Amino acid sequence: MPEMTFEIRWPDGAVASCYSPSLVMHDYLVEGADYPLAEFVDRSTTALRVASERVAARYGFACTSAMQQESEIVAVAGRYPGGTVRVLEMFPPLPAPETAPASGSGSASASEAVS
Repeated sequence: MPEMTFEIRWPDGAVASCYSPSLVMHDYLVEGADYPLAEFVDRSTTALRVASERVAARYGFACTSAMQQESEIVAVAGRYPGGTVRVLEMFPPLPAPETAPASGSGSASASEAVS
């Protein structure tokens, strides 16, 4: 199961590195995006619970690291009255989608094919 880290900047400018046992964080957070504090807490804790459930499904036990990360996010967020959290980096990034080759690649163009 691929694990990942995501780096965030809290409302006061403090930067934190966070851990997830699953790439599922990419389904809930976007690198470079700003989230209102409450929304960030909701998205990240939901994603960490999903990640822990994936670990449990695969290995038969929940991921204590994901639960610890969730607790840390909630505790730190409680220190702020509001503001935004910026997702600075997510590593590893999702692979870029493959693009289809250009049609007619390597063959005669449509105008050349018609005689």
